[in-house]
Amino acid sequence: MLPRDGDPSGDPAQLPPAGDPARWPWLQQLRRRPQLELAPWLTALEAGSVPAEADLLTVLAERLDSSSAPRLLAWWLRQDPPDPALGERIGRRREASCAELLRQALARAPQQAPLLLPLLGHQRDPADAALLSRLALAPGPAAQRRAALEGLAVGLSSWPLPALRRTLSQLAADLDPQLAADAIDLLARLPRGRALLLGLAADRLDPAVAARRQRRLHALPPSPLLLLVHGRSGGLIPDDLLALRDTLEQRRGASVRLLALTAAEGSPHAPLPPRPEGPEGATLVPLFLVPGGHVRHDLPAIAARWRQAGPLHRLPFLGAWRCWQQALAQEVQELGQGAAAAPLLLHHPLDGALGRRYLQHLSRITGAACRPASYSAPDPQELQLAIRSPVLALALAANRLTDSLPLELGPPLLQRPRLQRVLLEKLAALP
Repeated sequence: MLPRDGDPSGDPAQLPPAGDPARWPWLQQLRRRPQLELAPWLTALEAGSVPAEADLLTVLAERLDSSSAPRLLAWWLRQDPPDPALGERIGRRREASCAELLRQALARAPQQAPLLLPLLGHQRDPADAALLSRLALAPGPAAQRRAALEGLAVGLSSWPLPALRRTLSQLAADLDPQLAADAIDLLARLPRGRALLLGLAADRLDPAVAARRQRRLHALPPSPLLLLVHGRSGGLIPDDLLALRDTLEQRRGASVRLLALTAAEGSPHAPLPPRPEGPEGATLVPLFLVPGGHVRHDLPAIAARWRQAGPLHRLPFLGAWRCWQQALAQEVQELGQGAAAAPLLLHHPLDGALGRRYLQHLSRITGAACRPASYSAPDPQELQLAIRSPVLALALAANRLTDSLPLELGPPLLQRPRLQRVLLEKLAALP
C-alpha cells in the first residue's frame, strides 16, 4: 500500500501484486522517487520473494548503475530459461562487466545465442565485432545468424568500418533473403552508403534483394560533385566543361560545381568552400590529365581547405583513371591507322620522376610518343615543324594550344565522342 504521503516506501514487500489496481500507481510513484535503493529489490528478485514482472523491471532498469547492472543481468542469466522480454529491459546498459557476463554465457550455452547476441551488440564493444560478424556469416541456424546481424545493427556505429563493410557486403548476397535484405538496409546507413550499395554485384543478388537495393539507392541522393579544372585566363570556363556540368546535374539529380584554378576569390568558380555540402560532404574530381604541379601541390591544398568545411571524398586525377587511359589508347589507335609514324601526344611540360614515370606508362598504354608543349604560350611554328605524324593534344577543353593549331590538333578531348562518353558515364555513376 502507499504511505500517507503518497510515496511508496521502496520496500519490495509493499509492492501490490500483479493484477491489483493499486500496482500501476504504486510503480509510477516508485519511478518518480528522487532516490531509489536498488539493493533490496535485487535481493528480493534473487530470493524469489518478488515476482520478476516486466513492469517492475522497467522501473528498476532506469536506475541501474555500474554495480547493480551486472548483478541484475547475472540473476537473469541464471534463470532457466531466461525470459527474453526481461532481457530486453535489463541487458542494454553498457558496462564492461555486463559484456563479459554475456560472453561467458555464450560460451556456456551456445544454444542461447539467438537471445544473447543482440544484447551483446547493445554493449557496443568493438572487440565483439569479429564474433558477431563470424556468427552472422557462418553456416548455422537461421535464428543465430539473424541474431548476430541484429547485434551488429544495434551497435552499428561502434564497429570497425572496413570489416563491417566487408561483412555486410558479403551478407547482401546471402542465400537467406531476410539476412540479405537486412544487410542492404545496414549498408545504406553506413557512411558513403550509396557507394557501398553501388559496389555490390547486382547479378549476385536475389531479385527481391536487388529491388530493395534500388529502393535504398533512390532514397540516398548522390553526393555533390566538385569538378576541379585549370580554367582559362580570368577564370573563364570553356563551353565544353559547362555543358559537361549541366548534363551531369541533369543525370545525377545533384549539384555539380566547376572550380577553376584561375578563378579569382569571390567568383562562383573559385576553388573555395562557401558552405558544407551535406552530411556526407562532396566528391572532388580533379579533371587534370597529367600529374603536374597542380596535381602534386594545388590539389592537396584545395582538398585540405574543403575538409575544414566538411567531409570530402577526393578521387585521383582523371589521367590516372584506367578507363580513361583505355579510351585514350583506343582514340590514339584509331587516329594512327594508316600513318607512317606513331601518333604523337602533346602534353603540358612535366618535371620530376613522377612525371617521367607517368609519361612512360602513358606511352606504353597508348603506343604514342609523348612530347611537351606549353599550353599557356605555345609556339605554333615550332610545333608545326615538329608534327610529322597524327597528333592528339592532352587538352580536355579548348585552350591556347588547341586554339593556335586547330587544323593540326583537331578538337579537344571533350569534343571526341568516345572520350566524352567515358567521362560522362563514369562521373554520372559516382555515388
